[in-house]
Amino acid sequence: MTKKKENKEEKITRTVARTEDKTVQITFTIPAQIIAQNEEHILKELGQNLEVPGFRKGKAPIAKVKENVKPEKIIEEILTHIVLPALREALQEENIKPVIYPRFELLSAKEGENWQVRVTTCEMPEVKLGNYKEEIRKELKTTEIWTPDKKGGDGQKPTQEEKEQKVIEALMKIIKVDVPTLLVEEEVNHRLSQLLERIEKLGLSLEKYLESTGKTAESLREEYENQTKQSLALELILNKIALDEKLEVDKKELDEVLKMSASLNSQDGQENSQEQREAIKNILLRRKALEFLTSLL
Repeated sequence: MTKKKENKEEKITRTVARTEDKTVQITFTIPAQIIAQNEEHILKELGQNLEVPGFRKGKAPIAKVKENVKPEKIIEEILTHIVLPALREALQEENIKPVIYPRFELLSAKEGENWQVRVTTCEMPEVKLGNYKEEIRKELKTTEIWTPDKKGGDGQKPTQEEKEQKVIEALMKIIKVDVPTLLVEEEVNHRLSQLLERIEKLGLSLEKYLESTGKTAESLREEYENQTKQSLALELILNKIALDEKLEVDKKELDEVLKMSASLNSQDGQENSQEQREAIKNILLRRKALEFLTSLL
């Protein structure tokens, strides 16, 4: 009696690599069998609305459909059908919480062979505050601005803005946050895009702007990267302080700020999205965290 040969179903495999700055790389290996099955299904779908010479619309054989569809389109559709579900599963099983939209890189896609796809994203870095209150007090002891019975060096009491600036400087010195490179890049690209929009509204080209500021494209990007690293690190630190100190923003306060924001942007009557509400709520929480810190000193 001969044993029947079982067809072992091949599965997508993955490897996960994490770096110290919370960057995560997931490399998927997709068996050729799965690629072929999905390709056939996708070509059938694409063929339904494809007009191929010599055939009625939607009636062309798969081989002819493949000849008349760009290879890039087929690859894109295959990856959408296969990688996105595999990624969702990986994020859940590996307990990965991405803070930016993942970047996809096709490493290999030869016909008849296994494909490899690399997905890169990053998680929120851990912020260790330590005994930050005491450390800030120590750091600012040498600064006259914090001596209760003295005035500032110019004989004037320090303003709230001056106090906050000193607190920020102390925070950045005593608390180190390793901001993910991908998160910095994402924010830098966003800020540079906003800058370009403002420049274009002024009727200037980027070249003219760079010439007028005495900067190159490289030095401008480097400047933005440094600023972004600092601002993101500060945001993360203040977010953590607000969380640890259980600071809250009440609904009335949030609604007032949202109403003012809508008025300034000529959006009266338009409802704010949940995303907008959360963004402004986080800004207010960071403001409260800063006020909390200055009140300690």
